[in-house]
Amino acid sequence: MINAVGISFRHSGKVHYYNPNGYTLASGDHVIVKSANGLEFGDVDQPPFDIPEENITRPLKKIIRPATNEDQVDLAKNQATEKEAFQKALERIAEFKLDMHLIRVELLFDRSKMTFYFSSDERIDFRELVKDLAGIFKTRIELRQVGVRDKARMIGGLGHCGQRLCCTVFLNNFDPISIRMAKEQSLNLNPQKISGVCGRLMCCLRYEYKNYKDFNKLAPKKGSMIETATGETGKVLNINAVKEVITIKNKEGILSQVTLDELKQCDCGQDCQCNKNNGKKHNNKAKPVTNPKNKN
Repeated sequence: MINAVGISFRHSGKVHYYNPNGYTLASGDHVIVKSANGLEFGDVDQPPFDIPEENITRPLKKIIRPATNEDQVDLAKNQATEKEAFQKALERIAEFKLDMHLIRVELLFDRSKMTFYFSSDERIDFRELVKDLAGIFKTRIELRQVGVRDKARMIGGLGHCGQRLCCTVFLNNFDPISIRMAKEQSLNLNPQKISGVCGRLMCCLRYEYKNYKDFNKLAPKKGSMIETATGETGKVLNINAVKEVITIKNKEGILSQVTLDELKQCDCGQDCQCNKNNGKKHNNKAKPVTNPKNKN
C-alpha cells in the first residue's frame, strides 16, 4: 500500500494524487505542489489514505509544503493579475482584429508563465499578440487554442442530469462517442437530448453502453414472438437492459415480465437461423414462435 493525498486545483475539479511527504493534512488545507505545468497552489480534497500500489501508474510527486499566509496573499495577487490580463488581452485581441474567443487566463503560482486559453474556428496568427502581452506582464506567455469540449470543461456548468459536468469533475480524457451508443440504448435521437453543453454527444453515453450492448446481443428482438420456459407465448414489447427484463404480451393481452433465464432456449443444438425473425445467427437465445400458416 502507498500513502497518498488527493489535491485539487482552483481551475479544475479533478483530484490529483500526491505523496503527503510526512505532512499531517486535513480536508480543506492548502498546499504548494509541483504539477505538470509548474509550481501550483492546491487544496486538500482527500486527506492522506492508503491506496494499492497496483492502482498507481507512476511514482507520486511529493507535497512541497503546506501553504502559508504569505502564500495565500500571493495567490490573491495572482488572481488579481489574471483578471487584469484577461481584460488587457480582450483589448489587444480587438485591436489586432483577431477572430478568437478568450476563455481563461492562468498564472502559475511562481508567476513563471501565463497561459491564455482561447477557442476559434480557424488557425490564428497570434505572434504579435504574444509579444505585446509579454511586454506588459514581463513573464513567459503561452496562447493555447482548445476545442469545444475543453472549452466546456474550463467554463463549467450543469448537464441534463442537474449535476456538474463530468469533464470538470473526474474525466481525464475525452473518449470517442458515436451515435451508435445512443441507438443501442434506445435513446431519443433528438440532438438536443443527447448533446452536452459543448454541442457534442454527451460523454455519459459511453458509461453504460457496454452493458446495453451485451444484453441486447442475448435478448430477442423487439416485436418478435417468443416462448417462455413454461410454454407461454407472447410478443416482445419492451427490453429493459438496466433491469435485464423483457416485457411480453400474450394473446389474451396480458403483460408480463421475464428474464433471459425464463425464456425457452433454442433446441436445435447449433448456430441456427431460427431466432429474432430476421435470419441472424445466435447462440442460446430465446426460441421464437413459428406461425403454422407460413409452413409449406
